[in-house]
Order: sequence, then C-alpha cells, then structure tokens
Amino acid sequence: MKKQTLKLVLLLAMAFICNGAFAQLIKVVVAPNHTDWVYKTGEKVSFDVSVTKNSIPLKGVEIRYEISEDMMDPLKSETKTLDKGTLTVNAGSMNKPGFLRCRVWAKYDGKEYPGLATAAINPELIQPTAKLPSDFVQFWDNAKKEAAKIPMDTRMTLMPERCTEKVDVYQVSVQNYEPGARLYGIVCIPKGEGKYPAVLKVPGAGIRPYSGDITNAERGYITFEIGIHGIPVNLPAGIYDDLRAGALRNYNNFNLEDKDKYYYKRVYLGCVRAVDYIYSLPQFDGNNLVVQGGSQGGALSIVAAGLDNRIKGLAAFYPALCDLTGYLHGRAGGWPHMFKDKSNNIPAKIETSYYYDVVNFARQIKVPGFYSLGYNDMVCPPTSMYSALNMISAPKEYLIVEEIGHYTYPEQWEKAWLWIDKLIKK
Repeated sequence: MKKQTLKLVLLLAMAFICNGAFAQLIKVVVAPNHTDWVYKTGEKVSFDVSVTKNSIPLKGVEIRYEISEDMMDPLKSETKTLDKGTLTVNAGSMNKPGFLRCRVWAKYDGKEYPGLATAAINPELIQPTAKLPSDFVQFWDNAKKEAAKIPMDTRMTLMPERCTEKVDVYQVSVQNYEPGARLYGIVCIPKGEGKYPAVLKVPGAGIRPYSGDITNAERGYITFEIGIHGIPVNLPAGIYDDLRAGALRNYNNFNLEDKDKYYYKRVYLGCVRAVDYIYSLPQFDGNNLVVQGGSQGGALSIVAAGLDNRIKGLAAFYPALCDLTGYLHGRAGGWPHMFKDKSNNIPAKIETSYYYDVVNFARQIKVPGFYSLGYNDMVCPPTSMYSALNMISAPKEYLIVEEIGHYTYPEQWEKAWLWIDKLIKK
C-alpha cells in the first residue's frame, strides 16, 4: 500500500472514531415509521425505539426521550421502561415545513447511551429567514474589484518529501485581500505533459495544518487545498493548538458588527484569490474547475461558486453558515449559532450576517452542484441547510444519508468524486 493511501485510510479511521461511527456494545436505535424519514405538514409522526446488545433487543431497560423541533427546546419528554424491548413514541405533527427530532438516552449497567432520529417535514418547502440586502451583489462586486488590485505575489516552495512519481507538491502563498495579508495552501500538480482540470478544496472550521490531496492529483487533477487564517499550513501542531485556544478563538465572531471588517470577508475573498492562483498555473486546462468542502468548507463551496463564475461546479457537504438568523425567528440557525447567544442580537450584527449568509450566495449559483447531508446533524442543522439549498435554482444532485450527523461515510465522497469526474468529462 502506498504511503499516501495508507495515510488516507488512517485519517478516515480517525475521523470515524472521533465521530462515534464505530459500533459500540449497547446501541440505541431510533427510527421514524416512514422508511424515507419524510412526512407532510400535519401528518402524524412516530418513532420506533429499541436498545440492543449484540444486535438483540434488551428488555427492562429504562429510557428517557425528548421530542423537539430542530435544535429547539423539548415539546415533550418522558421516562419509560422497555418492557418488551421496543417502544413506539408518538411525536405528534408539525403544521409547517421543518424537522422533528426524537432524542433518546438509555441507562444500562450504570452508563447512559444516546440515540436519535429526525423526521423531515416537507423539507423542500423550507424558506430562509435571512434577508437579501438590496446591495448584496454590489457589495461583493466592489469587494472583489478592490481585492483584484492586490498583486498575487505568488510564492511556491517544493515539498520534496511529499512528492511522488506522479505528482509534485508545493506549499503556496499568495497575497490576499489587502497588502501584506496572505493566503496559504498546498497544491498538488500532476507531473505528466498536458493540461489538467482542477479542484479547489476549502476547509472545515478550525485551525489546523493541511497536507494536500495527492491521491486525486495522481488521478489527473490539480488539487489546491487552502487554509483561511493567513498562516502557513505546514507548521508544528502545537502552534495551531495555541492559536485555537488563543488569538483565533471564536474567530467566526470577530468584528461581526461591521460588514466591512467581519472576519469572513478576507475568507470569502480568499476563495476568489485561490481561483486566481489556479487560473495562473500553466498546467491548468483553463476551464474545468470544481470547488468542494464540508461544513465550513461546504459553506465556502457555495460562497465561492456564488462569487466566481469561473467555477464550473461544486460538491458541498453539510454546509455551515446557512440561515444564521433562524434563532431570531424561533427555529434552528446555522453554525456557528451566533444568534443563539442573545448578546449578539443587535441590529448591526444581524445586518452584517445577511452579507455573509450562505443563503444569499446560494441565490447566485448558476452551475451544477452535488450536495450531501444528514437529518441528524446538530452542528449544521438540516433546517438551516435546506433554507440555503432550496434557494439554488441551478441543477442539483442530492445524496441524503438520513441517519448521519456531522460526518460522512466513505461512500459519500466516492459518489461526489464520481459526480465530479462525470461533470469534467461532460
């Protein structure tokens, strides 16, 4: 097994461990009584609950459950004993599009085990709460024009220890947003003669190093994986730990009261500058560019495609930053849930959020997209995600994995890459 392939397998394994994707001894199984998990407004919803050990239902186990709309306070809660090993919970109905969640905790041998399921109520009809500012397009057009005046000042450093027989790997930095500010990333370029399509990989939330996507570069793509914080992406891990706990803690709230200074302005413009860099590469085929990412990266995929018509397609997983003002209207808002904190509920911050809400970039998309998410996601709630995705009028391909939370199965990424391959060949 090649070093890069082994590394990818290990990273996937660690991701599953962190997200609880490996089986545990006791399972709390919760499932709606519709096989597709989808209901209509006014339709009665029920959930079947069982607690199993070695795949056999346990009898006499005490459970407590809560019924709530997506991310809202419980509408109903109760403690029950599973006399027969199973229980049907009548959750009522919803008279509006949204999501109805059943969360269950089971007690066994002194420990508590969680489970949940989330029913979708006409999700395709969910409308956003985020307003579209009348000058939204003008605001971003002006920002792009100003940023375009900044010379790229490209710096590429070969990373020989990461290169393979088929791929050259470089750390890259380009000037971004304002003089002196820089965008860093790892570009992997196939070594063979000819021109290649490209994939821009935008990151999930956090502060961490990046190693580049060698695997897909060996398949014939230029891959450019970027960070967003204006710092090199190959530093010792301890530096990122210090920044995460210190200077960049809660970066997603920095300067939220000012739309011209909000932290994500440099981030969104950095995605455009990353496209500039890809187009500057002599190995790029000059046309076929796709952007992809998950969570914050799912958001940035939609933002980039909404901002830059040079992007020909996108693959977005469980996008963050969608319908941020949902909490101000009695329903779930997107990560980072800033308006769940009442101290942020001031006019200037609310107004700024409209200029950065993924909902409003989704309205601008004109290229095909692949979108994948799960109904059990409590980081990027499905109500918020559908608020944005329903605004996209361009061709959409969905891969809904109802049971997943804020993680992905390998099959989802496999299908996304098949979709990208097909788009590029077309």
